[in-house]
Amino acid sequence: MQKRGQWLSLLAIILLCSGCSVMATILRRNITALTQKPDPVAHKITQPIRTDARLAVLWVGHATTLVQIDDKVILTDPVFTETVGLLSRRLVEPGIEANHVPPVDAVLVSHMHFDHLSLGSLDLLEDKIARLWVPRGGLVYIPNYDFPTDELAPWQSTDVDQMRITAVPVDHVGFRYGADHAWMTTSFTGWVIQYHGITVYFGGDTAYDQALFKETAARFPQIDLAILPIAPVEPPEFARPTHVDGREAVQAFLDLKAKHMLPIHYDTFAHGIDPRGYALKVMRNAMKEKGLSEKQVH
Repeated sequence: MQKRGQWLSLLAIILLCSGCSVMATILRRNITALTQKPDPVAHKITQPIRTDARLAVLWVGHATTLVQIDDKVILTDPVFTETVGLLSRRLVEPGIEANHVPPVDAVLVSHMHFDHLSLGSLDLLEDKIARLWVPRGGLVYIPNYDFPTDELAPWQSTDVDQMRITAVPVDHVGFRYGADHAWMTTSFTGWVIQYHGITVYFGGDTAYDQALFKETAARFPQIDLAILPIAPVEPPEFARPTHVDGREAVQAFLDLKAKHMLPIHYDTFAHGIDPRGYALKVMRNAMKEKGLSEKQVH
């Protein structure tokens, strides 16, 4: 049933975008990737827990990050499978294999798209996950796992062993299969994690909405790290309604008044027409314009 739904999602996108050269280019890139193995990671992590830092983040790839705050481990949008949605194959291996992921106190899913909610990846991690949260309305797509699941509405918080998790509003879309866009209108979110005086913002996928970022900054005035997407970039008429590029991500970082930024959501899947490396180039140009160093944007 899951695979059938994935094919229906692909069919819906193709039908909605018939004659769309952008979608045709993305489709060609994904078909090409299906014939190739993902690039290996030169220094793949096997022991991710850092004893020398209170806050450490491992970018696994795409929107998957392993966040360590003191003794807590949080995993965002876990994708460890080689493909998502049957058609889109990884361009590069994950930075850590699923079997090396430590026990996870919380999994946070930003929205329902296949490259963010990967049920195959949750299957691989099921015995390691203490609890999972999704945005409001998202539980309908979560099977019955051994770990408890819950959903949070924008600005709603939950406390677990002194750790506070808050869903924060972003500007994206919440459907999974394409045909469900009419009723899956709330199932997308960003997340803020607070623990032992440390605050981490995870943006998931979002378009640039300065008012939302500034309101989040007002509610969370001491953000230590903002984890923000920086791709796809081109063409803007395709990407901008639902995504930020590196320039907008840098501005969002400034709007959030965060101390540090980690860029994500680039060069892992062929989800745009940008050549690999282009998203980072756009971001670095924006850093230069704003006078930001790699001590601030990692």
